[in-house]
Amino acid sequence: MGDRKQAGDEEFRAFVVGRWPRLMRTAFLLAGEQHAAEDLVQSTLERVYVAWRKVAAADDPEAYVRRVMINAHARRHRRRLREFLAPRDDSGIVREVADTGDRISQAEDRGVLLKALAQLPPRQRQAVVLRYWEDLTETQAAEAMGCSVGAVKSNAAKGIAKLRAIPELSGTVMVGGRK
Repeated sequence: MGDRKQAGDEEFRAFVVGRWPRLMRTAFLLAGEQHAAEDLVQSTLERVYVAWRKVAAADDPEAYVRRVMINAHARRHRRRLREFLAPRDDSGIVREVADTGDRISQAEDRGVLLKALAQLPPRQRQAVVLRYWEDLTETQAAEAMGCSVGAVKSNAAKGIAKLRAIPELSGTVMVGGRK
């Protein structure tokens, strides 16, 4: 029994090491600041560790973990929705540690984009992050968000439309495949 637990621990450790940058990026885009993202990933991994056998047996363990993270984020901010959606000043956004393979981290206007993203309602923000930054299919995003494909399409379209309407983003950052 001890060998099986140790093997499970090693498998979990390898999963965390391999997926940490992507989990942090998703959490950062959802939460809007580095410390909140770290807390979100940590609490998600705590929940996942307890059920690791079930998670590891899933068809797509990363999708399972992403769903746990999205649910944790939604629970955390449900009560403070108005405060969460309020525009933040420059001191309210802590810089993310850059992922050299992430094209968004290389954009000069990253701060403007993150501020704009923070202003979207949670479901629109989730849909935009999962579809355009995590590059999930509509079906994968729907599974992660616990909604229909149509809801993902609608929320992503509304979110992208709101981002396109922000003057600071026009002409500087590609949003949803267009300038």
